[in-house]
This record gives sequence, C-alpha cells and structure tokens, in this order.
Amino acid sequence: MLNNSVDSPSEPSPSALALFPLGVFLLLFIGVGGYLTMQGVDFAFYQLPAPVAALPAVILALILSKDKLNKALEHFLRGVGHNDIMAMCMIYLLAGAFAAVAKATGGVDATVNLGLSLLPASFILPGIFIISAFISTAMGTSMGTIAAVAPVALGIAQVAGIDTSLMAGVVLSGAMFGDNLSIISDTTIAATRSQGCHMKDKFRENLFIALPAAAAAIAIFMMSNSVTDAPAAESFEWIKVLPYITILVLAVSGLNVFVVLGIGILLAGTIGMVSAADYTLGNYVKDIYAGFGNMQEIFLLSMLIGGIGELMRRQGGLAWLTGLVGRVIGAFSKDHNTGSNLKASELGIAGLVALTNVCTANNTVAIIVSGGVARKLAEENGVTARRSASLLDIFSCVIQGLLPYGAQALLLGSVFALSPLSVVSHSYYCLLLAASGIIAVFLKRRRQ
Repeated sequence: MLNNSVDSPSEPSPSALALFPLGVFLLLFIGVGGYLTMQGVDFAFYQLPAPVAALPAVILALILSKDKLNKALEHFLRGVGHNDIMAMCMIYLLAGAFAAVAKATGGVDATVNLGLSLLPASFILPGIFIISAFISTAMGTSMGTIAAVAPVALGIAQVAGIDTSLMAGVVLSGAMFGDNLSIISDTTIAATRSQGCHMKDKFRENLFIALPAAAAAIAIFMMSNSVTDAPAAESFEWIKVLPYITILVLAVSGLNVFVVLGIGILLAGTIGMVSAADYTLGNYVKDIYAGFGNMQEIFLLSMLIGGIGELMRRQGGLAWLTGLVGRVIGAFSKDHNTGSNLKASELGIAGLVALTNVCTANNTVAIIVSGGVARKLAEENGVTARRSASLLDIFSCVIQGLLPYGAQALLLGSVFALSPLSVVSHSYYCLLLAASGIIAVFLKRRRQ
C-alpha cells in the first residue's frame, strides 16, 4: 500500500518481478478454487482459505526484497498497519457485530418482511440496487453501504427465492455507484486533488458516464429478476426494524460510518434486551464477539494484502506499471494526429489506475499512486483536469468492484457465505461503467 515514509528518499527502480507475488496469490486463490469447482467440490473456494493462499506470496515478496530481512519485515508491517487497511478492518468488525446482533434479536427478519411489503415482486433487484446506490452516494463509502444493506438484501433473497450471488452482485453494484460518484467519497477527493480540479466539475463529467451504465444495470436487474410473485410478508414488530432505519438515516445524513455502525450495535442490543426477556446482556456480548469472529478471514486477508502491496511498491512493481503505460502512450504520441494522442492518453490514464488498483486492491490508494503520472499525461496531451479526474475515479472503482480479493467482495462474501468470485461475477454495473467510460473516450474529445 502507499507509504510515504522518511526512510525512502528516492523512488524505487522499476521491476516487473516485484509484481510476481501478487500473481502467485491469484494463481493459488482463484486457480485452486476454480479447479475444485470444476471437480464438483462443495464450497470449493473455502477449501484453501484466502489468508493461507496469501502466505506464499508474503514469503516470496520478502525473498525478492533487496533490503535485509528485518527491514523488509518492517516495510511489510507498515503496509499491514496502513490507515486504509486498519479502517477497513474496523468496518469489518463493526459490520460483523451489527449483523450478528441484529440477526439474534430478530431485526433482520423484521426488516426483510418490511422490504417484501414495500418492493413489488418485479422490482426487488432494481430496488435494492437503487437503495444501495442512494445510500453509497450519500455516505461516500461502499463499505459502509454494504455493511448496512447486505444483511437485509440476503434475507430478502432467501425468502423470495432469488439467487444469493446475484443479490450480492446487485448490492456491490449499487455500492460502487456511489463510491465513484459521491462528492464526499475518498476516491473523489483523491482524484480531484491529484488532478487539480473542482469536485463539482468532476461530478458533472462523471455523471454523464455513470448514468447510462446505471440505467443499463437497472434494465439487466429487471430482466434477471426471477420472482414473479413475491412471498407474502409476515407480520413484524416495527421496533425491531428501528436499528436498520436508524443506520440508514444516519448514513444518508453523512455521519461517520464508525459512529453509524456503533449506534446500530447499541440500538439493536438494547431493543433485543427490552423486547425479549431471554435475551440478556451476556447474550448481547457473546453475539458481538461472534460477529467479530465471522470477519476473521477477511480481516486477516486485508492485512496480508496490504503488506504485500507495500513490498511490491518498494520493490518497484508500481513504478514498472507506470513506466509501461508511459511508454505505450509515448508510442501513440509519435503520431501527429491530435485526436489519436488524446484518446490514447485517456485510455492510458484509465489503464494506469486500473493496473495499479489490481496490485493495491484499494481504489483510493491506486488513485494517489497513479495521480501524478496521470496529471502529467493529461497536461501533455490536452486532457482536461476534470476528465482525467473522472477517468481515475471511474476505472479505479470498476476494478475495485471486480476484484475477488477487494474489500467489498470479501465483505459481501462473508455476509452472504459465498465465494468472493461468485460475488464479483454479478457485478454488472462495474462492467457497464467500464464500457461506458471507454465509449466516452471515443465519442467526444476534451481539451484544456
């Protein structure tokens, strides 16, 4: 992950070999799971836990380091303890605790029945997408949105007989819509600051690319909606829905996601103890801890990926990527056709942040790492600042929503008890957003 530490006075020399550990992890994690799936093994992607698959990559990254072992370990631990990684891990824990307490106290069942009573059968999937998109745009965080919406979406899918992997993809799609578009999203802040443009300008540029993709996603979700007659909603207690209503309202108001989830945990537990005599403080505490335990796998994997990412950065892997994109753009720039140069530069900016995101598994960090090179490409080839900022944000979010080892897919995989690969296989909005972004590059020219 990104680390501007004082003991790194110069940029690392570019090295394609530094990216090899990530390839090893992907080969083990996706390769073994895919092979066992073809063999008909149940829960194939759980046979080799992702954190275990990451260990050989960690060892290889340490071996490839040019520093002494103690120094390499120090760099690895700095990546593990990066602010973004720790923030994600805390969200995992709080989301797990809230989900466990809400389920134990009847909050999930009550909220599911409320959802079934409000959403028409033919609009369940599009409705969940729109709800997720609205919340993520208001909150500016895909992780907070997933934590709030996923348990309810899972319950609705189970009761209505909807494929849970498809429902997970719907939630992921809506969450990534707001992560990309929200003016308070950390990706928006990073993109606009690195490119030197105003948020409102980036938003307008981004909106014309995101809306067609969202409309197409809604159409696909409507056609994919296999429910013709939604099951009748059972009776429920409104008070048990209150924790979800509260966190949604607080989330939309822009309150910090940690505070939102903390209030949700307290409220769900309090309602459970008041409404049920057999739900005691001891049960409440045990449920919180059980929720923590449910997030153990993604907690560990996120930290290990953070450490691997920092080692790859320090060994020149990301520098090699930026150099590769720069050379490709340079080859196109030899052409005196200004339109070709412009398109090549925009595609280069998109490709640069996408490749960086694959290596860092964090869209904000990917924007920060590639922002300087992207700005230089934009200035040299007549790409507007708002355009380059928009492309950075769009394609980092596209990749983040398609990574099976990204935080969003891992969190949804844990909540839905699915392989992260199954989750991202239905991330239709991200694929449509990528297509919309590429089409936009070829349809209209933007100049300073």
